[in-house]
Amino acid sequence: MKQAFRSRAAQVLGWVWMAFAAFNAVDLVVRYNGPSSMAAGAVLAVLTAVVFVTCLRPVTLLGEEGVLVRNPLRNFFVPWRLVDDVTVSHSITITSGDRKVRCWTPQASGRERVSAMRRAAPPIGRGRFRTEPVRSKAEQAAHEALAGKTHADWVAEQLTARAGSARKVTPGVAGTTPDPGTVRETWSPTALAALAASLAVVVAAFLV
Repeated sequence: MKQAFRSRAAQVLGWVWMAFAAFNAVDLVVRYNGPSSMAAGAVLAVLTAVVFVTCLRPVTLLGEEGVLVRNPLRNFFVPWRLVDDVTVSHSITITSGDRKVRCWTPQASGRERVSAMRRAAPPIGRGRFRTEPVRSKAEQAAHEALAGKTHADWVAEQLTARAGSARKVTPGVAGTTPDPGTVRETWSPTALAALAASLAVVVAAFLV
């Protein structure tokens, strides 16, 4: 089962900007008037590339074989059996041997952390008559599961659970255990292409 975790706020911001950038790109082409249009196009291209790599590209993807961490410029794949520890501060950090992989998303902001602590605090009594709505069993279970936790904390728990299940000894051929694989790190072709395209527009703007 695959699970993908992103920042909803970043996704909304990213797609709103893409729509804004597309509208303005068309307007610049239609109303092209030389160097000023090229300069505006260069600024638009750079900002769009930055928004793409920081808002739309990042994701933490939990798959069958391991976790794929897609950060702005690089991809990291960590097989479940090689996940030694998962911690959360501002971001999620996956430890595998001597390597540490930090996830760009989801992150736990200070504001979200404070909100989570407030949810975990016991309700303040309001005297004999209470005005709080009565939760259903499902709502109460969800509240207890998320109390005191940010989205990043919850995702870290999923990572830890999946890694723990994978570390259970599974017999392989002739009683051996299967090869856990290796941690892989690669540059993102799409991110590099986006940055290269924006750089090309900047160079063109200087040459016009």
